[in-house]
Amino acid sequence: MHFIFSDEAVLLFDFWSVHSPAGMALSVLVVLLLAVLYEGIKVGKAKLLHHTLMSLPTATSQQLILETDQDSAGAGSDSSPVSSTNLRWFLCHFGQSLVHVTQVVIGYFMMLAVMSYNIWIFLGVVLGSAVGYYLAYPLLRLV
Repeated sequence: MHFIFSDEAVLLFDFWSVHSPAGMALSVLVVLLLAVLYEGIKVGKAKLLHHTLMSLPTATSQQLILETDQDSAGAGSDSSPVSSTNLRWFLCHFGQSLVHVTQVVIGYFMMLAVMSYNIWIFLGVVLGSAVGYYLAYPLLRLV
């Protein structure tokens, strides 16, 4: 396989079939925006993790260890602060997991688009990644 310069391609799905220069330009724009979104999600995920860790009490890990020890000892007593912390941690972890899955799916879509071996689509992904990184990276300093 080799990269080709063409205004015809089938991207990701059969219904995304490009047969004209205008269609290729629109497809490059869509792929570019997907790459920008990917970079934004990557930075957003880092900020979300930082915010999650800062919002949880500092002794969360110690509380989780204590609760595990109580459960293994068979104490059976529920302490409300620990249960509340565990629920918050679970919800934050679940949200992080959803963001991660979204990032992975978009990443695979971009990879499959590049595997069409169309140079215009490839350049759209590369340019979109560069623009997305350029726009999103300064947001990390605001953490």
